Amino acid sequence: MTDIVHGLTYRSGWEPLLPRWTRTVDHPFLLAIFALFFIGILLSIVATPPLAERVSSSGSSVYVIKHVVYGSFALALMFVVSLINPVNARRLSLGLFGIFFVSLLLLPLFGSDYGKGAVRWYSLGFGGIQPSEFLKPCFIMACTWLIAGSQQSGSRWGYLISFLITVFIGVMLMMQPDFAQTILYIFGWSVVYFVSGAALWPLLFLAAAGVVFAVYAYNSFEHIAHRITLFTEGCESPNCQTSIAVDAIQQGGQFGKGIAQGTEKWHLADGHTDFIIAVAAEELGFIAVVAIIALFAFVCLRAIALVKKARDPFIRIAGTGLAAMFSIQAFVHFAVAVSLLPTTGLTLPLISYGGSSMVATGLTLGLLLVLIREAKEQQDEVAGLNAQSGRI
Repeated sequence: MTDIVHGLTYRSGWEPLLPRWTRTVDHPFLLAIFALFFIGILLSIVATPPLAERVSSSGSSVYVIKHVVYGSFALALMFVVSLINPVNARRLSLGLFGIFFVSLLLLPLFGSDYGKGAVRWYSLGFGGIQPSEFLKPCFIMACTWLIAGSQQSGSRWGYLISFLITVFIGVMLMMQPDFAQTILYIFGWSVVYFVSGAALWPLLFLAAAGVVFAVYAYNSFEHIAHRITLFTEGCESPNCQTSIAVDAIQQGGQFGKGIAQGTEKWHLADGHTDFIIAVAAEELGFIAVVAIIALFAFVCLRAIALVKKARDPFIRIAGTGLAAMFSIQAFVHFAVAVSLLPTTGLTLPLISYGGSSMVATGLTLGLLLVLIREAKEQQDEVAGLNAQSGRI
């Protein structure tokens, strides 16, 4: 497949890079991203002291500093990636896909579980890297490339290969085990497949297979069965994370107890990651949580609204897939905190503490900004041609 496949071509007109970026980037989308990032810093200040007290002797602010460093690097990566053109963005994604796909394969041999019972990370001495987080945006771009190529050629091979890749990645993730990430990958492929306009019956088959798999997982994996049982029957233990999270949300009321005034975070083992929205609810209140949810919804809907107007199917499909993958993780996080879903271990993008998650989110948003910028340029070109034809 050449660089002109899917309509991705270089433009002959030259314009300085930064002025062009400023002109084509979507400012409301970017402002929402920065708002989420600064909310993440605020919540890190109030949610990470319990973690620091448990595992660090370097002071209560050590994880706040790490969060700011991870977040700043993520935003810098987002900016750098967003500067490149769609052709190079696709090349970058495919190259990184190969690297992190191999990294995922080698995890059983060289990975670490950090005492959590799931081999998901490579230990780098100063920290760890989780390949499945970085693979997600590259996976969306690779599947879109295959599916858009199939549309271009009239073949079905791209659909089949992308599906087989999804299944293989799912198997590798289940071996860790990481069922939440497995579901995210299946969801991402389903979005890409659906937006491409393909037949509906494979998705129905996939949904049925998902039900069968859920039954199998419940009967075969003790920790999965435990989580589902806690979800369906409730948790009576005073140390139950979901019960503590719900109590924190209820105690926050409309306006919260105030910054650093929450108490339930000291009982939440994962209040800085998996249940950070519960910490936000207790300290900032229901209205602030609604504002956070609204920001995530805005990012998702704004991105989809912009990319769907592109002439190029690759832009439309990949942009929708990246926006959906980013947003569904957030809304699963919200649902877990209020006991609408079993606990999954998914962080809240841009807000929860975590290096791999934060930097991978920067990569995702950088690629999404590339596609949004290209969609806007294509719209401007169409508008210019229409205006020119009108004058003629």
